[in-house]
Amino acid sequence: MSQVDTARPAGPGLDELVPSRYALKVGEIDVLLISDGVLPIAPQTLATNAAEADLAAWLGDMFLSPELIDWPLNVAVVRSGGRTILVDSGLGTEFPGFPRAGRLATRLDAAGIDPASVTDVVLTHLHMDHIGGLLVEGLRGRLRTDLRVHLASAEAEFWTAPDFSRTAMPDPVPDVLRTTAARFLDLYRGRLRPFETEYEVAPGVLIRRTGGHTPGHSVVRLESGGERLTFAGDAVFQCGFDKPDWHNGFDHDPELSTRVRTGLLTELASTGGQLVASHLPFPSVCRVATAGNAFRFVPAVWDH
Repeated sequence: MSQVDTARPAGPGLDELVPSRYALKVGEIDVLLISDGVLPIAPQTLATNAAEADLAAWLGDMFLSPELIDWPLNVAVVRSGGRTILVDSGLGTEFPGFPRAGRLATRLDAAGIDPASVTDVVLTHLHMDHIGGLLVEGLRGRLRTDLRVHLASAEAEFWTAPDFSRTAMPDPVPDVLRTTAARFLDLYRGRLRPFETEYEVAPGVLIRRTGGHTPGHSVVRLESGGERLTFAGDAVFQCGFDKPDWHNGFDHDPELSTRVRTGLLTELASTGGQLVASHLPFPSVCRVATAGNAFRFVPAVWDH
Protein backbone atom coordinates (compact mmCIF):
# COMPACT_ATOMS: atom_id res chain seq x y z
CA MET A 1 0.00 0.00 0.00
CA SER A 2 1.29 3.44 -0.84
CA GLN A 3 0.35 6.99 -0.05
CA VAL A 4 -2.08 8.76 -2.34
CA ASP A 5 -3.47 12.27 -2.28
CA THR A 6 -7.10 11.37 -1.56
CA ALA A 7 -8.10 14.98 -1.01
CA ARG A 8 -8.90 17.19 -4.00
CA PRO A 9 -8.71 20.67 -2.49
CA ALA A 10 -10.33 23.59 -4.27
CA GLY A 11 -7.76 25.86 -2.65
CA PRO A 12 -4.79 25.64 -0.29
CA GLY A 13 -5.39 23.35 2.69
CA LEU A 14 -4.64 24.28 6.28
CA ASP A 15 -1.08 23.65 7.40
CA GLU A 16 -0.78 21.51 10.53
CA LEU A 17 2.24 21.06 12.73
CA VAL A 18 0.97 17.59 13.68
CA PRO A 19 -0.64 15.80 10.70
CA SER A 20 -4.24 14.78 11.30
CA ARG A 21 -4.78 12.78 8.10
CA TYR A 22 -3.03 9.96 6.34
CA ALA A 23 -3.77 8.75 2.82
CA LEU A 24 -3.15 5.31 1.33
CA LYS A 25 -4.43 3.02 -1.39
CA VAL A 26 -5.89 -0.46 -1.10
CA GLY A 27 -5.52 -1.61 -4.70
CA GLU A 28 -7.73 0.85 -6.59
CA ILE A 29 -9.54 2.08 -3.46
CA ASP A 30 -8.50 5.45 -2.01
CA VAL A 31 -8.49 5.73 1.78
CA LEU A 32 -7.99 8.81 3.94
CA LEU A 33 -7.70 8.27 7.68
CA ILE A 34 -8.57 11.31 9.78
CA SER A 35 -8.00 11.93 13.48
CA ASP A 36 -11.08 13.35 15.20
CA GLY A 37 -8.88 14.06 18.23
CA VAL A 38 -8.51 12.25 21.54
CA LEU A 39 -10.80 11.45 24.47
CA PRO A 40 -9.64 11.31 28.11
CA ILE A 41 -10.60 8.01 29.70
CA ALA A 42 -9.90 6.17 32.94
CA PRO A 43 -7.73 3.17 32.03
CA GLN A 44 -9.80 0.88 34.25
CA THR A 45 -12.56 1.15 31.63
CA LEU A 46 -10.30 -0.71 29.18
CA ALA A 47 -10.05 -3.80 31.36
CA THR A 48 -12.99 -4.26 33.68
CA ASN A 49 -12.22 -7.96 34.30
CA ALA A 50 -8.45 -7.53 34.82
CA ALA A 51 -6.70 -7.74 38.16
CA GLU A 52 -5.57 -4.32 39.35
CA ALA A 53 -1.92 -5.41 39.39
CA ASP A 54 -2.13 -6.81 35.85
CA LEU A 55 -3.61 -3.59 34.50
CA ALA A 56 -1.02 -1.51 36.35
CA ALA A 57 1.77 -3.64 34.89
CA TRP A 58 0.41 -3.28 31.35
CA LEU A 59 0.02 0.48 31.71
CA GLY A 60 3.59 0.72 32.99
CA ASP A 61 4.91 -1.34 30.10
CA MET A 62 3.09 1.00 27.67
CA PHE A 63 4.25 4.19 29.49
CA LEU A 64 0.62 5.13 30.11
CA SER A 65 -0.74 6.96 33.14
CA PRO A 66 -2.66 4.88 35.72
CA GLU A 67 -4.97 7.87 36.27
CA LEU A 68 -6.11 9.04 32.84
CA ILE A 69 -5.11 8.17 29.29
CA ASP A 70 -5.81 9.69 25.89
CA TRP A 71 -8.04 7.51 23.74
CA PRO A 72 -7.50 8.21 20.03
CA LEU A 73 -10.56 8.63 17.81
CA ASN A 74 -10.18 7.87 14.10
CA VAL A 75 -12.55 8.03 11.14
CA ALA A 76 -12.03 7.30 7.44
CA VAL A 77 -13.04 8.56 4.03
CA VAL A 78 -13.09 5.88 1.31
CA ARG A 79 -13.45 6.39 -2.44
CA SER A 80 -14.43 3.51 -4.70
CA GLY A 81 -16.57 3.12 -7.81
CA GLY A 82 -17.51 6.78 -7.95
CA ARG A 83 -18.77 6.82 -4.36
CA THR A 84 -17.27 8.75 -1.44
CA ILE A 85 -17.91 6.97 1.86
CA LEU A 86 -17.46 8.38 5.36
CA VAL A 87 -16.79 5.63 7.90
CA ASP A 88 -18.03 6.93 11.27
CA SER A 89 -18.12 10.63 12.09
CA GLY A 90 -16.32 11.18 15.37
CA LEU A 91 -17.70 12.89 18.45
CA GLY A 92 -18.94 16.24 17.23
CA THR A 93 -18.67 19.44 19.23
CA GLU A 94 -21.64 19.21 21.58
CA PHE A 95 -19.81 17.54 24.48
CA PRO A 96 -17.81 20.17 26.42
CA GLY A 97 -16.22 17.49 28.60
CA PHE A 98 -14.18 16.35 25.59
CA PRO A 99 -12.58 19.55 24.25
CA ARG A 100 -9.85 17.77 22.25
CA ALA A 101 -12.19 15.71 20.08
CA GLY A 102 -14.86 16.56 17.53
CA ARG A 103 -12.45 17.84 14.85
CA LEU A 104 -13.89 16.05 11.81
CA ALA A 105 -15.64 18.96 10.09
CA THR A 106 -12.56 21.18 10.39
CA ARG A 107 -10.26 18.45 9.19
CA LEU A 108 -12.41 17.55 6.20
CA ASP A 109 -12.07 21.19 5.18
CA ALA A 110 -8.31 21.05 5.76
CA ALA A 111 -8.16 18.00 3.50
CA GLY A 112 -10.18 19.75 0.81
CA ILE A 113 -13.12 17.36 1.13
CA ASP A 114 -16.53 18.98 0.64
CA PRO A 115 -19.12 17.21 2.84
CA ALA A 116 -21.54 17.53 -0.08
CA SER A 117 -19.33 15.10 -2.00
CA VAL A 118 -20.00 12.31 0.53
CA THR A 119 -22.48 9.87 -1.03
CA ASP A 120 -22.59 7.31 1.80
CA VAL A 121 -21.94 7.05 5.52
CA VAL A 122 -21.08 3.71 7.10
CA LEU A 123 -21.55 3.49 10.86
CA THR A 124 -19.80 0.78 12.82
CA HIS A 125 -22.24 1.43 15.68
CA LEU A 126 -24.23 4.22 17.33
CA HIS A 127 -22.07 5.22 20.30
CA MET A 128 -21.80 8.99 20.53
CA ASP A 129 -18.11 9.14 19.52
CA HIS A 130 -19.04 7.55 16.19
CA ILE A 131 -22.17 9.51 15.29
CA GLY A 132 -21.74 12.88 17.02
CA GLY A 133 -20.10 14.53 14.02
CA LEU A 134 -23.26 14.00 11.98
CA LEU A 135 -25.31 15.91 14.52
CA VAL A 136 -23.50 19.27 14.41
CA GLU A 137 -24.33 21.94 11.86
CA GLY A 138 -20.69 22.24 10.84
CA LEU A 139 -21.21 18.96 9.05
CA ARG A 140 -24.92 18.00 9.04
CA GLY A 141 -26.08 21.13 7.26
CA ARG A 142 -23.57 20.58 4.46
CA LEU A 143 -24.49 16.99 3.58
CA ARG A 144 -26.41 16.10 0.44
CA THR A 145 -30.10 15.34 0.66
CA ASP A 146 -29.74 11.91 -0.98
CA LEU A 147 -27.05 10.74 1.49
CA ARG A 148 -27.30 7.03 2.32
CA VAL A 149 -26.46 5.92 5.88
CA HIS A 150 -25.59 2.24 6.28
CA LEU A 151 -25.75 0.38 9.58
CA ALA A 152 -26.82 -3.03 10.83
CA SER A 153 -30.54 -3.47 11.42
CA ALA A 154 -29.74 -4.92 14.86
CA GLU A 155 -28.00 -1.67 15.81
CA ALA A 156 -30.93 0.56 14.94
CA GLU A 157 -33.31 -1.81 16.75
CA PHE A 158 -31.16 -1.99 19.88
CA TRP A 159 -31.11 1.77 20.43
CA THR A 160 -34.89 2.04 20.51
CA ALA A 161 -34.68 0.49 24.00
CA PRO A 162 -30.99 -0.04 24.90
CA ASP A 163 -29.91 -2.41 27.66
CA PHE A 164 -26.74 -1.38 29.52
CA SER A 165 -26.90 -4.15 32.14
CA ARG A 166 -23.64 -5.80 31.05
CA THR A 167 -21.61 -2.65 30.53
CA ALA A 168 -19.39 -0.88 33.07
CA MET A 169 -19.49 2.73 31.92
CA PRO A 170 -18.97 5.73 34.18
CA ASP A 171 -21.94 8.01 34.86
CA PRO A 172 -23.49 9.83 33.08
CA VAL A 173 -22.30 8.09 29.89
CA PRO A 174 -25.20 5.62 29.46
CA ASP A 175 -27.81 8.39 29.52
CA VAL A 176 -25.79 10.49 27.07
CA LEU A 177 -25.37 7.51 24.76
CA ARG A 178 -29.11 6.83 24.88
CA THR A 179 -30.19 10.40 24.14
CA THR A 180 -27.56 10.90 21.41
CA ALA A 181 -28.53 7.71 19.59
CA ALA A 182 -32.23 8.59 19.85
CA ARG A 183 -31.60 12.02 18.39
CA PHE A 184 -29.51 10.55 15.57
CA LEU A 185 -32.20 8.03 14.64
CA ASP A 186 -34.84 10.74 14.69
CA LEU A 187 -32.80 12.99 12.37
CA TYR A 188 -31.52 10.35 9.96
CA ARG A 189 -34.22 7.67 9.90
CA GLY A 190 -35.28 8.58 6.37
CA ARG A 191 -31.72 8.15 5.11
CA LEU A 192 -30.97 4.81 6.79
CA ARG A 193 -30.12 1.79 4.66
CA PRO A 194 -30.08 -1.04 7.24
CA PHE A 195 -28.62 -4.46 6.43
CA GLU A 196 -28.84 -7.81 8.20
CA THR A 197 -25.41 -9.51 7.95
CA GLU A 198 -23.32 -7.72 5.34
CA TYR A 199 -23.65 -5.24 2.51
CA GLU A 200 -21.36 -4.07 -0.30
CA VAL A 201 -21.52 -0.28 -0.22
CA ALA A 202 -19.25 0.21 -3.24
CA PRO A 203 -16.90 -2.04 -5.23
CA GLY A 204 -14.61 -3.74 -2.73
CA VAL A 205 -16.17 -1.97 0.28
CA LEU A 206 -18.08 -4.45 2.44
CA ILE A 207 -19.64 -3.74 5.81
CA ARG A 208 -20.19 -6.82 7.97
CA ARG A 209 -21.99 -7.14 11.30
CA THR A 210 -19.97 -8.72 14.13
CA GLY A 211 -22.01 -7.86 17.23
CA GLY A 212 -20.31 -7.91 20.60
CA HIS A 213 -19.35 -4.32 21.37
CA THR A 214 -22.96 -3.46 20.54
CA PRO A 215 -25.56 -5.83 19.05
CA GLY A 216 -25.11 -4.35 15.58
CA HIS A 217 -21.43 -3.46 15.75
CA SER A 218 -19.86 -3.86 12.31
CA VAL A 219 -16.48 -3.82 10.63
CA VAL A 220 -15.65 -2.51 7.15
CA ARG A 221 -13.61 -4.71 4.80
CA LEU A 222 -11.76 -3.18 1.86
CA GLU A 223 -10.38 -5.44 -0.86
CA SER A 224 -8.94 -4.52 -4.26
CA GLY A 225 -6.08 -5.77 -6.41
CA GLY A 226 -5.15 -8.49 -3.94
CA GLU A 227 -4.79 -5.99 -1.06
CA ARG A 228 -6.96 -5.93 2.05
CA LEU A 229 -7.63 -3.54 4.90
CA THR A 230 -10.13 -3.88 7.76
CA PHE A 231 -11.59 -0.91 9.64
CA ALA A 232 -12.41 -2.68 12.90
CA GLY A 233 -14.39 0.03 14.68
CA ASP A 234 -14.41 -0.82 18.39
CA ALA A 235 -13.65 -4.52 17.98
CA VAL A 236 -9.98 -3.87 18.86
CA PHE A 237 -8.53 -1.52 21.47
CA GLN A 238 -4.89 -0.84 22.25
CA CYS A 239 -4.72 -3.45 25.01
CA GLY A 240 -6.52 -6.02 22.84
CA PHE A 241 -3.32 -7.25 21.23
CA ASP A 242 -1.52 -8.12 24.47
CA LYS A 243 -4.67 -8.93 26.42
CA PRO A 244 -7.40 -10.02 23.97
CA ASP A 245 -9.52 -11.43 26.81
CA TRP A 246 -9.81 -8.13 28.68
CA HIS A 247 -13.31 -6.67 28.67
CA ASN A 248 -13.97 -3.07 27.75
CA GLY A 249 -16.49 -1.26 29.91
CA PHE A 250 -18.38 -0.11 26.81
CA ASP A 251 -18.89 -3.68 25.54
CA HIS A 252 -22.56 -4.66 25.65
CA ASP A 253 -21.67 -8.37 25.38
CA PRO A 254 -18.15 -8.76 26.80
CA GLU A 255 -17.78 -12.48 26.06
CA LEU A 256 -18.90 -12.12 22.45
CA SER A 257 -16.62 -9.08 22.07
CA THR A 258 -13.68 -11.22 23.19
CA ARG A 259 -14.52 -13.89 20.61
CA VAL A 260 -14.95 -11.28 17.85
CA ARG A 261 -11.64 -9.61 18.71
CA THR A 262 -9.70 -12.86 18.96
CA GLY A 263 -11.18 -14.18 15.71
CA LEU A 264 -10.45 -10.97 13.84
CA LEU A 265 -6.85 -10.72 15.07
CA THR A 266 -6.24 -14.41 14.36
CA GLU A 267 -7.54 -13.98 10.83
CA LEU A 268 -5.42 -10.89 10.15
CA ALA A 269 -2.31 -12.54 11.56
CA SER A 270 -2.92 -15.42 9.14
CA THR A 271 -3.77 -13.42 6.03
CA GLY A 272 -1.44 -10.46 6.49
CA GLY A 273 -4.23 -7.97 5.83
CA GLN A 274 -3.87 -4.49 7.27
CA LEU A 275 -5.88 -3.21 10.22
CA VAL A 276 -7.10 0.20 11.33
CA ALA A 277 -9.48 0.84 14.21
CA SER A 278 -11.31 3.69 15.86
CA HIS A 279 -9.24 3.84 19.04
CA LEU A 280 -5.76 2.74 18.04
CA PRO A 281 -3.02 5.41 17.94
CA PHE A 282 -3.41 7.53 14.79
CA PRO A 283 -3.19 6.67 11.95
CA SER A 284 -3.52 3.15 13.39
CA VAL A 285 -2.45 1.37 10.18
CA CYS A 286 -0.83 -1.88 11.22
CA ARG A 287 -0.46 -5.57 10.63
CA VAL A 288 -1.04 -8.25 13.23
CA ALA A 289 1.43 -10.90 14.34
CA THR A 290 1.01 -13.69 16.84
CA ALA A 291 2.85 -13.67 20.17
CA GLY A 292 2.14 -16.92 22.00
CA ASN A 293 -1.48 -16.75 23.10
CA ALA A 294 -1.65 -13.05 22.29
CA PHE A 295 -0.86 -10.76 19.36
CA ARG A 296 1.53 -8.01 18.34
CA PHE A 297 0.68 -4.61 16.87
CA VAL A 298 3.10 -4.08 13.97
CA PRO A 299 2.76 -0.46 12.82
CA ALA A 300 3.05 0.46 9.19
CA VAL A 301 5.85 2.80 8.16
CA TRP A 302 4.45 6.20 7.22
CA ASP A 303 4.76 6.69 3.46
CA HIS A 304 5.47 10.40 2.92
